[in-house]
Amino acid sequence: MAQPDDLFGDEDYPAYTMGRAAEIVGTSQDFLRRLDELKFITPQRSAGGHRRYSRYQLRLAVRAREMVDQGTAVEAACRIIILEDQLEEARRINAERHPT
Repeated sequence: MAQPDDLFGDEDYPAYTMGRAAEIVGTSQDFLRRLDELKFITPQRSAGGHRRYSRYQLRLAVRAREMVDQGTAVEAACRIIILEDQLEEARRINAERHPT
């Protein structure tokens, strides 16, 4: 079992409530709910059913919010980010398999 000190460095630990996450991201709670509805970010749920977000999820939400602020539809922003991340992962794997 992870110790409390170990969790501070865990990017995937769901440390943030919806209200705090919205504050950090600089958006509304409705925007975070929309990202959940689109299955872009699926927060964990507390025992009481409340959404809990990780730092990694907050970074994704910030990227989506920035694109939406620039006029991109939220659905398109989510898809673009997913494709960008898939491309980056493919490049990383390719570089490991074929070092220069």
